[in-house]
Amino acid sequence: MKKILLIFLTALTSAAHAQKPTPKSATDIAPLLIGEKIPNASLKTPENADVSILDLLNKKKTVLVFYRGGWCPYCNIHLQSLAGAEKQIIDLGYQIIAVSPDSPENLKITEEKDKVKYSLLSDSNMALIKAVGIDYQAPENYKEVINVHSNGINNSLLPVPSVFVVNTDADILFEYIAPDFKQRISTELLVSVLKNLK
Repeated sequence: MKKILLIFLTALTSAAHAQKPTPKSATDIAPLLIGEKIPNASLKTPENADVSILDLLNKKKTVLVFYRGGWCPYCNIHLQSLAGAEKQIIDLGYQIIAVSPDSPENLKITEEKDKVKYSLLSDSNMALIKAVGIDYQAPENYKEVINVHSNGINNSLLPVPSVFVVNTDADILFEYIAPDFKQRISTELLVSVLKNLK
């Protein structure tokens, strides 16, 4: 009887860790910390091809950006400023990868609108965003736009806008996480960080 109870309690504990509740606000998140690793997840390219995030991170040091979607004006300004600094970032030995809940079709629209040459990836089912610990319950007034831009896959969650700098082992070397979605790291500060990490 004790053995059965122990197995049940162990299973219950594992289930509780696997199903941690989604934070109710952007200030309640528990993101991965510097020194931890970005976990693997399957994402989609604008051409709707599956891609492993670790396969991409293992190729080159990376500025990994999480944004709310192409519908967000603050995100578009941030993506455009990254595009403007892309040559400097590449010259420092990094690639840029930006991830959002938008569907592959909507990534293409964002690429054109924001004149982005770096990689935009779709995480509509929020697998990577949840694994990194930056997902939270979207306010009611965002749910319709999230649903439309993810092609109905996501209708209730948003990522907190974040930038992670990672090495080729997917270790987090630096992070900037902004619960206030209007605040983003400037490209000047980001480039300065990358120079100091060299």
